[in-house]
Formats: sequence, C-alpha cells, structure tokens
Amino acid sequence: MSCQYSLVFVFLFGFTTALTVAEICKTDLLEGTSCTIKLPTKNTDKSNEITWAHLSSDAVIHRKNGRIKKPIPGLTMEEDGSLTFESVSLKNTGKYKYTVYNSDGTEIGAGVEEIRVYAKVPKPTLTIKCKDGNATLTCDFRERPDLIVSWYEEGKIIQKEKNPKLFLKSDKIQEKKTYSCSVGNPASTEQSNSIMSCSDTGPGGDSGPRKLFGFDFWIMVSILAGGGSLLLLLICVLVICACRSCKTQRQHEQDEDELRLRIFQDEGQNGTARSKHTARGQPAPPIPQEEPSPQIPTQTQTQPKAQTRGRPPPPPEDDDENPPPLPRPRNKQHRKRHEEPYRPME
Repeated sequence: MSCQYSLVFVFLFGFTTALTVAEICKTDLLEGTSCTIKLPTKNTDKSNEITWAHLSSDAVIHRKNGRIKKPIPGLTMEEDGSLTFESVSLKNTGKYKYTVYNSDGTEIGAGVEEIRVYAKVPKPTLTIKCKDGNATLTCDFRERPDLIVSWYEEGKIIQKEKNPKLFLKSDKIQEKKTYSCSVGNPASTEQSNSIMSCSDTGPGGDSGPRKLFGFDFWIMVSILAGGGSLLLLLICVLVICACRSCKTQRQHEQDEDELRLRIFQDEGQNGTARSKHTARGQPAPPIPQEEPSPQIPTQTQTQPKAQTRGRPPPPPEDDDENPPPLPRPRNKQHRKRHEEPYRPME
C-alpha cells in the first residue's frame, strides 16, 4: 500500500510541476501572459556570472555566485540562467541583452532577445448608415490606432487595413449580403456581429437617428414632455386659484349674514328701531306685536240707521309729557240735533 501511495504522490507532484512551468516567451505576447526567455548559452556551472539588462528601461537583473543582486519585482532568474516573467505588461516590451561570464571573469556568451507585449483587443461595434442609395459601414473599436481592421463579406475577407470605414455602392446594397469587421494585433483578435443591407436597418433604409415631425426623435420627445409638464402645472395653478376664490366668496357671504343677524338682534334688544312720536309730534300707535289693540266699544244708537265710529284706543301714557288728544275725525253723515256731541272717553 505504501508503494502505491508513493507512486501516486510522485505522479501528482510531476503533474503539478508541469503545470507550474511557464511557457517559452514568443516575440508577440498578450498582456498578462507568464513566460520565460531561455538563455541560449549553455550554463553548466552555477558559479558563472549572468546579467540580463532591459535596454528600454535600464532594468538589470544580476546573479553572481548563486545570489541575485537587487531583485526586480515580477522578474526571476532560473538556475540555468533563463529570465522568467510572472505577468508581462506593456512596459516589458523591448530588447533584453544577456551576458555570461565564467568563474575567471571571461565572457563566454552574449546576445539580445526581444519581446513585444500587446493589450487585449476590445470587441468592435459595426454600424451602417445609408444615404442616396449608398452605404457607409463603420467599425468602432474605441480609438485604438495600433489595431488592424479586416472587413468580411459573407464570412470572406475582402479588405484588411487600418481604415475603420467601408463604403458600399448601390449595386452592392441590392445584393443584400451580410458584412462584418474584425480588429486585431499580433497577439489577439476580436470580430463584430454581422449586419445586412440598409433595408434591414430601419424605415427607408436609413440607420441614422429616428425623426419625429422632421426633427430628432428624442429632442421632440423632450420638448413634448416639457410642454406637457408646463400645461399640467398651469392647470394645477388655475384649479388652486379657483378653489381659493370660491372659499373667499363663501367666507364673505358668511360674514355678511353674521353682520346682518347681529344688527337685527341689536335692534330687537335696544328697541330703537321705532320712535314714540311721529314726525308731527303726535304719539305713534302701539306696535301690534307687542300690545294687542283694545276692543272698540260701540255706542248705543237711538236710531239703528245712524252709524257711529268706534273710539280710537287711548294713547300710551308718557311720564315725561302729556301730549294733546288726537283730533276728532270728521263724520260725513249729518248729526241730528238731538244727538250728543262726541266726547272722548275718560
């Protein structure tokens, strides 16, 4: 059992070691790649002195007597003198000069190795704009002048250059073929989605911005939305003003009713609404609601044909003054001689 476990351990260790060994650096590398630049000179003696110098940044990694002087982060030197990059970046682009000396200080090998590091390519976006029967394809890749643009028609490459635009005439548009573009550098490549002719891009074969009433669609939507908001605000202001006006009018009417009721109550309490005398100085007759009028006594007539007028009610007594009696009203009928004259009742 122990022998089997040993074999399994050796197998796993060898597999892990194989995975951790970095690949050999190519000339063109993608940013973030881990690789190793092999030392061309065969170095069998570990006591030899080895130097790697980056000519573009003056970075130097130096090993002597098996010890590295001033180690550089991200760079390591293997036992055989090879230079390993943990993760290459754009600043690692350039030429690296190596020099090998033996224990006596004699140069036994020298040379230059070059690597070029490229950033990852973004996925391009393809747009088409049709005008006057012709079409212009635009491949947008975020302003990367180092990229090469390739144009495809039905999956076949038709043009390869740095120009991000492709012009199509009307006869090509009538064929209704699919087009796409790809951008790339020596380390990576990305391709866009395919697009068909102008008839599939929008009404009238124009893929430009939509229009409403002859103007840009979104500008008109913004104007209409702003106008609708102002109209709604105006309606709200008018409704508020109308409600306030109605409330003020009701309050005014209520105040008038209260004032009128107050005046009527004051007149009823003070009794100043009716004076005691008339304009000619005669006492005013009593108010029917307050004092009932006394019954008018009738005089006995000697003759049934004679009609006499009832006596007027006595005037109200006044403590301050004694007004003269009321004048006797005239009787149109002739009084007979044997009738007594009219006398006021005592």
